[in-house]
Amino acid sequence: MGRLFGTDGVRGVAGSDLTAELAFALGRAAAVALRRRDAPTFVVGRDTRASGAWLEEALVGGIRAGGGGVIPAGVLPTPAVSFLTVDLGAAAGVVISASHNPPEYNGIKFFGPRGEKLPDALEERIEALVEAPPPPEAPPGPIRPLGEEGGRYLDHLVAAAHARLDGMRIVVDCANGAAHRVAPEVLRRLGAEVEAIFDRPDGTNINVGCGALHPEVVAAAVVDRGAHAGVSLDGDADRALFADREGRVIDGDQVLGACALDLKARGELVGDTVVATVMANLGLRRAMAEAGIRVVETAVGDRHVQEAMRATGAVLGGEQSGHVIFARYGATGDGVLTAVRFLSLAAARGVPLAELARVVRRYPQLLENVPVRDPGALEGCGPVWEAVRLAQEALGSEGRVLVRASGTEPLVRVMVEAGSEEEAARRARAIADVVRRELA
Repeated sequence: MGRLFGTDGVRGVAGSDLTAELAFALGRAAAVALRRRDAPTFVVGRDTRASGAWLEEALVGGIRAGGGGVIPAGVLPTPAVSFLTVDLGAAAGVVISASHNPPEYNGIKFFGPRGEKLPDALEERIEALVEAPPPPEAPPGPIRPLGEEGGRYLDHLVAAAHARLDGMRIVVDCANGAAHRVAPEVLRRLGAEVEAIFDRPDGTNINVGCGALHPEVVAAAVVDRGAHAGVSLDGDADRALFADREGRVIDGDQVLGACALDLKARGELVGDTVVATVMANLGLRRAMAEAGIRVVETAVGDRHVQEAMRATGAVLGGEQSGHVIFARYGATGDGVLTAVRFLSLAAARGVPLAELARVVRRYPQLLENVPVRDPGALEGCGPVWEAVRLAQEALGSEGRVLVRASGTEPLVRVMVEAGSEEEAARRARAIADVVRRELA
């Protein structure tokens, strides 16, 4: 068996890559590896995919077979499970979700007792237990329903606002996903007039033509409805992108930059440091440098951002894709929390979103995803790296090239930043052509 865990849990097509048998084995292994005598309970949540129900049944059965107790939380955003794990003093949290992936995919990811994603060593221990002979049967752990404690996550989000949102009209694209109830409710509690779109999940429509992979959808809706702002979540609501009232998309780099400058002005940006990934736009790096803020760079994935924040003591980190971690409020990316913080910052200052976003001047960036047989083969593919070297040499200090294998899909991602859209597209196409020729 190859490595089960990718950059964000165990993920694959439900029923073929991710089976009920594997879910059971993962649950039992996790119970053995993670439960403690003083905290034997696991909080389990899921998104809206049709496969979530039977995977949950298998996973819960495995956890109980391993001696763990279970609090089924039902359909909830990934960060809500992280929050409840800490709030309820549980041994771990488990989310059944494939995040932004298409409906036929699903995944299983774990949180430790502090709401953080598991380190490699613990994932490797769970994998070893999955492959080992099953342990002796233990009395099945108990199941306890989630009661009124579930509402504390909403209270937590409301309390994180800089100011109320009275008078603000907001369109929220819920991606037919896990936050289709939570996100509109929280923003309405803060006084906003909310129009929710793609908020009717049917098990097969999560992320389909909507959500954070298609921010242009909410951007168009904002203009059509004459709204002040738009929020676009992904399927498990651990990230958010935005649109201003003119229909311009605001990405995670711009949100991160605006929030970093705000925290610095308040004297709350510990170490004057922010954490970002290698995908961060050159414009963010330059804006932070001008403000005297150090950018710590990590590999792609909010798990890596979280680890770097813990190592450096940084209180803010995130990704261009919309994962933003506010350490004061949680240990993982949270799209609804990000919406609350960013929208209420604009409300507190009495400015439109466009003014907040303007602090980061985005360099044109072109990302091309190339399907390949084996993403791991990229590392030793000399022709691709020679193409990368030549492109970077031509761009010099006015551009950047990043080529990496996806950790969740059979893709190689080619990203080029340059002074113009045309230049970025031309360089990206040339490298992508080499990737196709050598690896597709």
